[in-house]
Amino acid sequence: MTRPITVKDGATAEAETPIGATAVNRRDLFAWSAGLGLATGAGMAHSGGPAFAQTAPPPAAEPLLKPPVPSFPSGIDPWIVRSTEKVVGLQYTDRERALLLKGLDEQIAALARLRGVKHDNSLAPASVFSPKLPGAVFAPQANRVRLKPSGPAPALPANPADIAFASAAQLGRWIRSGALTSRALTEIFLDRIARHAPGLHNFITVTPERARAEADAADRDAKAGRFRGPLHGVPYALKDLFDAEGIASTWGAEPYKNQIARRDSTVVRKLREAGAVLLGKTAVGALAYGDIWHDGVSRNPWNPVEGSSGSSAGSASAIAAGLCGFAIGTETLGSIISPSQRCGTTGLRPTFGRISRAGAMALCWSLDKVGPICRSVEDTALVLSVLNGQDPDDAGSLDHGFEYETTPNVAGMRVGHDPEWFSGNSANDVDRKALDAARALGVKLVPFKLPDLPYDLLSTMVEAEAAAAFAELTLDNQDDLLRWQDENAWPNTFRRVRFFPAVDYIQIDRLRRQVMIATQSAFSGVDAVLAPNFVANLLLVTNFTGHPCLCLRAGFVERTPRTLFDAPIDPSASPFRATHNVSVWANLYEERAAIRLGQALEARLNVASERPPGLG
Repeated sequence: MTRPITVKDGATAEAETPIGATAVNRRDLFAWSAGLGLATGAGMAHSGGPAFAQTAPPPAAEPLLKPPVPSFPSGIDPWIVRSTEKVVGLQYTDRERALLLKGLDEQIAALARLRGVKHDNSLAPASVFSPKLPGAVFAPQANRVRLKPSGPAPALPANPADIAFASAAQLGRWIRSGALTSRALTEIFLDRIARHAPGLHNFITVTPERARAEADAADRDAKAGRFRGPLHGVPYALKDLFDAEGIASTWGAEPYKNQIARRDSTVVRKLREAGAVLLGKTAVGALAYGDIWHDGVSRNPWNPVEGSSGSSAGSASAIAAGLCGFAIGTETLGSIISPSQRCGTTGLRPTFGRISRAGAMALCWSLDKVGPICRSVEDTALVLSVLNGQDPDDAGSLDHGFEYETTPNVAGMRVGHDPEWFSGNSANDVDRKALDAARALGVKLVPFKLPDLPYDLLSTMVEAEAAAAFAELTLDNQDDLLRWQDENAWPNTFRRVRFFPAVDYIQIDRLRRQVMIATQSAFSGVDAVLAPNFVANLLLVTNFTGHPCLCLRAGFVERTPRTLFDAPIDPSASPFRATHNVSVWANLYEERAAIRLGQALEARLNVASERPPGLG
């Protein structure tokens, strides 16, 4: 690949990047504090072959072989090998370097051949993650949801905003009673989307024609007495990672803006079969990271100055603003919980493998999970009941029933907690109020603690899998098209992780198994765990182990607007009344326990129904 290079006099020319050039493209150069600049994986990634830069003489601590080892076709010599060792934290002898040089040319050639093989994003690795440890036994569950009898449906409000902010369960009851048609409800949401979505940047694509057609079909079924379930006729919003036939699947990223889906994803198909109505595709942080997408930044309806966090940014924002009955999100490492916390919505991240990912963008095959974002805890149970089930088109899909029955009494539930989580800067008054509410409900608080392990090391697995899922962006220089370019953004992460040794990646995977064993042991003594959302690595750990998490609104706090990474946008800005959530974790496949406790807390705290100012 030709590229402009800078020569010593500052002139530029088109040339093949030479081995050992004194100045190269910024992509092929990492400046290290020791004064030695080199590029190994990065150079291969961007040019299709090796490119190395030498910007300082080799260290004198250990002399290189004399006479020099003969040059190899790749141009790699012991100096370059020794320099590269620093990147991976190793130190070889001159003799060891001479021996390994003999095989590097073949290895580089193999890498070139491997990178010539193109993989569709949907192609999963042969090694498939399962949250089930050998010998673990989980109680079987039937596929049914029994809600608490609610008596006659309340009268339909005259104010459309009051209808729009009702729970999905209530919307379904109005439709089944005949008080509301799906078409009328769909028009309410389409009108609200037209008025509010442009300022909140939370929809990428709106599908009014499809929505009206599906609503009319739901009404015809209702008129004939054919109700397909609790979500029949209820309009929803879909995170723009999922395919819906004939509609753009942009993944929030510039390189994929014009990508049109040829068929429905499994999630869309199941919701259509359940009678739900697709309103459109909500904004997603580019390639499922953050709240910055190719045409904007999704905004928090409680204060549009700040983003809605990510990456299910648009789904949480749309629910908080009353633009849909429920929404679909995904989570790899916080993408349901974080925007739910920011926007005050209720998000459920189910057990890994419960909901099919077929037809959805893959970011990290061993961690990606699909879940609902709603206005009430009860709604999350309804959506999960529709979407749960094994799918042969998803390599990570697992077979386990989902059973839930509303039980207002949670007295005696064994709820894990650690007093340190609710003390000092780890928590605020809203977190402590939620703990007090659990005590008042009669739960039995029991000690819960995970062993001290280097949990943060696990995050490299996400970076590596994501870099593999989008290798073409790095290899073909398309990563420059992405709007977000920062140290923490995907383009830089994709490049950096190519320096991570494969052997050590396997060691991280073994650490993951160790964490799974420890976490399963800790959860075996409790029905659920209650804690602040981001305390004690619980969010990170349970994403890697596959445990479910429910995030619900617990109250309000005064704070200044925040960035994606929860730092103040402007410390001098006026504080505003912001939502604050807590999380409930449960054992694998025991979402029913988390939902049961969450529903009781929601009723006790009584803060879920307040709406963002100015939205009706």
